[in-house]
Amino acid sequence: MSRALPKYNKRRVAFVGGAAAVALSGTVIAGFALAGESGQRAEPARTLAGPGTITCPDVTGELPAIPASAQAEVDRNLAQLQTQIAEANQRLADTVGQGGPNFVQNAILGPLEDKRVAALNRIETAIGRAAAKPDGLEAFAACTLNADGAGAGADDGAEATPSEPAGADANAGAGQDTGNGEGAGANTGAGTITCPDVTDELPAIPASAQAEVDRNLAQLQTQIAEANQRLVDTVGQGGPNFVQNAILGPLEDKRVAALNRIETAIGRAAAKPDGLEAFAACTLTR
Repeated sequence: MSRALPKYNKRRVAFVGGAAAVALSGTVIAGFALAGESGQRAEPARTLAGPGTITCPDVTGELPAIPASAQAEVDRNLAQLQTQIAEANQRLADTVGQGGPNFVQNAILGPLEDKRVAALNRIETAIGRAAAKPDGLEAFAACTLNADGAGAGADDGAEATPSEPAGADANAGAGQDTGNGEGAGANTGAGTITCPDVTDELPAIPASAQAEVDRNLAQLQTQIAEANQRLVDTVGQGGPNFVQNAILGPLEDKRVAALNRIETAIGRAAAKPDGLEAFAACTLTR
């Protein structure tokens, strides 16, 4: 599974440049998603009116040598990537026919990419604690929809790219997402999104890390502003879990990724702070 870092860098550039990458398809059979991320390509089973399948790049063959001390954490996050694809395919099956033209991109593919970025960042960090830290695994975060049937109900021509994260469009599609969100219902009034401030919880920041930490702190503020704008733009849309699944959930995933980057930046030159993810969840105040 592991490769030397120069080989990884060469292959990642080839992937971004448009060369063929190993991809893995989750398969929806009779409304139940069976998906995963492994070293082999899954064979999709097509149905006459299925919602399609979500395909994500396989990162396992692009990793450098994994230190023994990092193996368990890397394995946990590789398993999490599998779970994320399965959950996204299940959501795809559950929401057939719902939402506007960008529903799948904004409510499924976008949040999936954010979750994958966070998991890939954790893999980078785990390896970096004991060896040279691989950079750029985020290039493998974006997934695409292969529409197999007539019921996708989505703009399946929108393909996410590493440089332009899915779900960044402020116009979330209308419709009901029947996920597991709790605590925020349909968007019946704009309200305000409030997130915990992490700045006072940071340790002393090394000079070499200051610029990167500042960039990610600014990104946290931008993410909140974008989420509040989306809240305004989607007033009156969605079902009982719309705000949680289409706004608060994706926002938390983006914040986890930014907070992980802050931890990593500090950890390159000083003791790495752990647990900043505790400040990722935000709330809606009506």
